[in-house]
Parts: sequence; structure tokens; C-alpha cells
Amino acid sequence: METDRERKADGARRRARRSTIAACVAACVAAAGVALALAGCTGSDARDAASTPGPPTSPAPTATDGDAPADEPATGALDELGRFDEVNRAVIAADAAAGGRAFLDALAAAGFDRSAMQVTSDTTTLGEPADSIQFSVRIGDRCLIGQYGPASDGYRSAERPGLGSGGCLVGATVDTGG
Repeated sequence: METDRERKADGARRRARRSTIAACVAACVAAAGVALALAGCTGSDARDAASTPGPPTSPAPTATDGDAPADEPATGALDELGRFDEVNRAVIAADAAAGGRAFLDALAAAGFDRSAMQVTSDTTTLGEPADSIQFSVRIGDRCLIGQYGPASDGYRSAERPGLGSGGCLVGATVDTGG
């Protein structure tokens, strides 16, 4: 027959198991949420610009009825991608170790709206140089996004939909001075 002490110990083990299972379920749900959130940040398509200069791999979409289809990007930002790339490549040519502020200053000097820009930090939270930096300009409901650094194999850019928050970059950004 089971003693009172054994019953209490058995009950404590069951509660501990339930608590552990609940913690595991919560961790799995959180991990799935992070994975889904980050899934939108990866991938590429024909609007990605390669790290070498040249024409885009596909022409800008056109509409025959005068209105762009809902699944096609607005041409305003896409039309500006070439100029965005030209400015950023000039920054890199002038200073291969350029930081985020250099890209923002050059883009603003080229006529892009500084108040519509975002940039990530040049350093990690530990004070080390970042493997790459990201910078963006929002034009309407679309974003021009650039990435530069050794982790991105040089310069990359893309035209993407803006975030519902009004920005272009997910995560921490630094003040743009705009």
C-alpha cells in the first residue's frame, strides 16, 4: 500500500512533469512564431540586385489597363532601385569600410528622403564590428533595402513591400538623423 509520503512525492513528480511539458510547449510555440516572422525576411526573387553592376534580371512590371495588378510592386520604388544601387556602390568604391551613416548621407545627398530611411548598427551588442549592415528607404508602401558587409558577400539590394509598422527593417535600428 502507498504511504502518504509516497503519494505526495508522486503528486510532486506529476506536477513537475506537467510544468516541464507546458514549458516545452510554450518554447515550441515561441520558436515557431520566430521562425514564421523570420521567414518573411529571407529568400530572393527577380527583384534582388546582384553584387555586381548590371541591368535587372527582369523588366519592371507593366499593366495593360493602366493599373498595376495587386500582386505586382508599385513602380515608384522599383524605378528608383537603379539609382539606389548606383549611390551605394559609389559609397563602397570611395570607402570599402563604409558604415551605415555613410550610406544614409550619400542617399540623402542623392535626393532620397532621410526621414524615410532606416539603418542597423555598425557594431554588435558586444561592440564588435557587425558582419553586415542593412539600410533602407521607404517609398510609398515599398522599400529599397541594401545590405553590405562580409557576411553578405559584398553589396546586395532588393525592392520589397514595406512593413505594416511603417518601416522597412525588422529589429533594432539606429537614429538616422532625419
